[in-house]
Amino acid sequence: MKLYIAEKPSLARALSEALPKPLKKRDGYIEANNGDVVTWCIGHLLEQAEPDAYDERYKKWVISDLPIIPTKWQLKPKAQTKKQLTVIKKLIKQSKIIVNAGDVDREGQILVDEVINYCGASKTKIANAQRCLISDMNFAAVKKSVNNLKPNKDYIPLAVSALARARADWLYGLNMTRLCTLQGQKSGYQGVLSIGRVQTPILALIVNRHIDINNFISKPFYEVIANIETSDRVKYQGKWKPSAACEPFMDDEKRVLSKSLALNVIERINGQQGKIIKVAQDKKKQQAPLLYNLSSLQIAAAKVFSMSAKQTLDICQQLYEKHKLITYPRSDCQYLPKEHLNDIQAVTNAIASVSSKSQKMLADADLSIKSRVWNDAKVGAHHAIIPTARNKATGVLSANEMKIYELVARQYIAQFYPPFEYLDKQIHTDIASGLFISKQKDILSNGWKALFPTATKNKEAAEFSSVALPQVKVGDQVQCIKGDLIEKNTTPPKPFTDATLLGALTGISRFVTDLEIKKALKETDGLGTEATRAGIIELLFKRGYIVKKGKEIHPTEVGSQLITALPLQISQPDMTAMWESQLESISTKSMSYQAFINGVQGNLELLINEVKNISFTGLPKTTNKKVFRKKTKARTYKK
Repeated sequence: MKLYIAEKPSLARALSEALPKPLKKRDGYIEANNGDVVTWCIGHLLEQAEPDAYDERYKKWVISDLPIIPTKWQLKPKAQTKKQLTVIKKLIKQSKIIVNAGDVDREGQILVDEVINYCGASKTKIANAQRCLISDMNFAAVKKSVNNLKPNKDYIPLAVSALARARADWLYGLNMTRLCTLQGQKSGYQGVLSIGRVQTPILALIVNRHIDINNFISKPFYEVIANIETSDRVKYQGKWKPSAACEPFMDDEKRVLSKSLALNVIERINGQQGKIIKVAQDKKKQQAPLLYNLSSLQIAAAKVFSMSAKQTLDICQQLYEKHKLITYPRSDCQYLPKEHLNDIQAVTNAIASVSSKSQKMLADADLSIKSRVWNDAKVGAHHAIIPTARNKATGVLSANEMKIYELVARQYIAQFYPPFEYLDKQIHTDIASGLFISKQKDILSNGWKALFPTATKNKEAAEFSSVALPQVKVGDQVQCIKGDLIEKNTTPPKPFTDATLLGALTGISRFVTDLEIKKALKETDGLGTEATRAGIIELLFKRGYIVKKGKEIHPTEVGSQLITALPLQISQPDMTAMWESQLESISTKSMSYQAFINGVQGNLELLINEVKNISFTGLPKTTNKKVFRKKTKARTYKK
């Protein structure tokens, strides 16, 4: 008997439909006509054991016990899913071949693998286990995956990476949460001070932005505009570009802070002759944007519909599991394998059937266009989020489900539109040895941007001018009629919103202080993973560390004081982002599990010694011990 173990019941149902009929539904599994069986997990059936499983004394939180580091790690069944684990254990003993049908990521890999190992599968069964990779829950796609099973041992590095992540989270989160909570108690704070490798740096981003806003002092800066006339009396304007000699009078963003310098430039150019030193006219093209991964879809939904990251993820899960209208949503990829070129007609037909709005967009699509997203080299365990070939939802789509579906569909349809084309013209004018640049952009063809009218309207209004530049050539003499001083003021950074916070997390290298780590992280996925970011942000709200005011995300007093008190290594993203890089190295076998864990343990001991000397005196005094007891029972050491 071949036993398929799916990550969740919905995937098990889809998988069983690809097996020989008739199907027999049993208690906790589905049996196919050929004797093969499909069973399922319900998320993680196992969890890391609590500290008191290793030693009874750890029930009490005591600083002298830290760090708690298990010598032999233990998993324990979750109470609410123990029955299903018993079913799987019995089926594993009866099976000849086991198939891991977890989600196509490291979490899905370890989720099923740890059950197989925990339930006592023989070494032979483990060695011969197979892997079923399903990223599209429609019948044809599932059938294809069932007929194309891979050796499960090929994905062991992915499972090892997930195992390393889970144990490192336990070590770091549990020990630091206990220590910070106990240190807080010394100062009169009776709540839990939860610390996590991802949650704490995310909180720090929000707190530090709040501090930057409060401490911001607006400063004036200056621009000079030259009003110029050609020999044919055609007028145009040029903006002064300061030379390297002006850098002492400029800020980091190359803005001139010296008014006297700007006035001096105006005095020098008023009424002076100038000369054209460069004329450039380039026809430029912008290709359609890449397809969505989860983060980019969450950012788009936040901007367009003001949806939170969790809302978007939950809707995506419904579209994937219940309606089977989109592919696997927790993807970090924005490309498709070339074999998907064969599905274009089926997918676009389905889009037209599901959404009348999308059907209209397809009217001008050219399905023969092959965009940059069809790239095998860019596709890993999963591909971009796209509509499936299913042409009907299971039931009626809610308004929000339709919104997200149409976002995904539009991004796919855009791949079959021509490029956005525009003419970029520049004139460089020398006046009294100063450089003045004039720019003009003219739209030649909207191309794919015709599908995004509201999203690009404001941006293009600023970039594309209706004022035409004169016809001139290099060497032409011109006259500067006068210079104008433009005074502006620097503006404070804006509070994070759902969209900008997600953007910060996916581009975390901007916030990393260590130059070597910053360089290494330029091409990584950022802080956290596609699958975890939404949940961790939601966790910060639940723990009272952040609140939302309108669209803006602000820290609470507790959140602010916690970050202010913590050492920089805990609150900055450097360490966490480096973990992500190392975990990826484990999955590609370029780093060992033991080397990673040894590094985590060594750093943990240093941090504990440092935090022991910190006083959390700035935290508000609380006496709600009922809340304290309730929270200490929760697994507060998660990410």
